[in-house]
Amino acid sequence: MSHFLEFTRSRTGLGYPRTKALLKAAIEAALTAEGVDEPCAVEILLTDDETIHEINREHRGVDRATDVLSFPMNELQPGHFDPDACEYDYERECILLGDMVISMERCAAQAEEFGHSFAHEVQYLAVHSTLHLLGYDHEDEGEQKRQMRAREKEIMQKLEKKI
Repeated sequence: MSHFLEFTRSRTGLGYPRTKALLKAAIEAALTAEGVDEPCAVEILLTDDETIHEINREHRGVDRATDVLSFPMNELQPGHFDPDACEYDYERECILLGDMVISMERCAAQAEEFGHSFAHEVQYLAVHSTLHLLGYDHEDEGEQKRQMRAREKEIMQKLEKKI
């Protein structure tokens, strides 16, 4: 199935070799794992810490940089994808899922901090964000967070087998 993944950069030079391919594979793996069997559109902004800090402050009231931000278009229930509850783009004939913003600087720093590759970290952030676009949340330490972390782990294990 073909999804509409649109990539932009806030400035030139952001990202690493294969970043776009890594993100595409991760987003598609998460959508497949969640049973999304219709074409979807996701806008992905690759940026730096300064820009993601501004976006985080403007849209969430949080005055700091972060690794990834997700802006879902729909209110979905985790694990129960409902295409009828989604915004639809009739020109492209696809579901509009939303936007993700990823700080390439934070991604590289976290990969080093956690002792894994940039590829692993950027894919994890894309899976994490895609799950947010599909209704998952982790704002509290309860069941939703455990459910989201379990899905992330399962999807990442499948991705790592493909690399």
